[in-house]
Amino acid sequence: MTHVALFDYGAGNLHSLKKGIEAGGARVTVTTNWDEALDRDALVLPGVGSFGAAVQGLGEQGPRVRRALEDGLPCLGICLGMQLLFPSSEEAEGAGIGFLPGRVRRLRARTVPQIGWNDVVTSSDPLLEGVGDALTAYYANSFVCDVESDQEAHVVEARSEYKGDEFAAAVRKGRTWGFQFHPEKSSLPGLRILSNFILEVNT
Repeated sequence: MTHVALFDYGAGNLHSLKKGIEAGGARVTVTTNWDEALDRDALVLPGVGSFGAAVQGLGEQGPRVRRALEDGLPCLGICLGMQLLFPSSEEAEGAGIGFLPGRVRRLRARTVPQIGWNDVVTSSDPLLEGVGDALTAYYANSFVCDVESDQEAHVVEARSEYKGDEFAAAVRKGRTWGFQFHPEKSSLPGLRILSNFILEVNT
């Protein structure tokens, strides 16, 4: 059985995400130990807490995690976990993993955070198989990721718009994916995404 490490930054409830991954057919270990996390079949970076807290949880391990992703360790970053894949964030000081090119910025809207359901325009990425050309997903975020313009076409796999601000809803580089929304809270299509991730880990 595929064994997934779900990294715990020490902030938030990981229960629904753990259950969603297990429903996709994987065994899940919640851990704060990077040795253990990088020794599993796949790594999931959850969407709980703040960028500052996540950077503290990352510690000095950023270059090591980046090398593991570059070497092909399958990874799924959700909301904050997607943002941690980038070098830095306007939310807080500190360095992210730096695996994806770009920056994390605050939503350009009068009302933040974005909390609730929003439309997602999808692509043909394997993790989006079976969810249709568009889906409605659950968001809870004040910050979004801007991919460097010369890399957008190669990295961005889905988009959403909030009060006139368009942003990347999903990104991919190699065997690493990031979703700004929460698949574990996005009903059956979201659970299908988690299941698709496990299928990709096994290919």
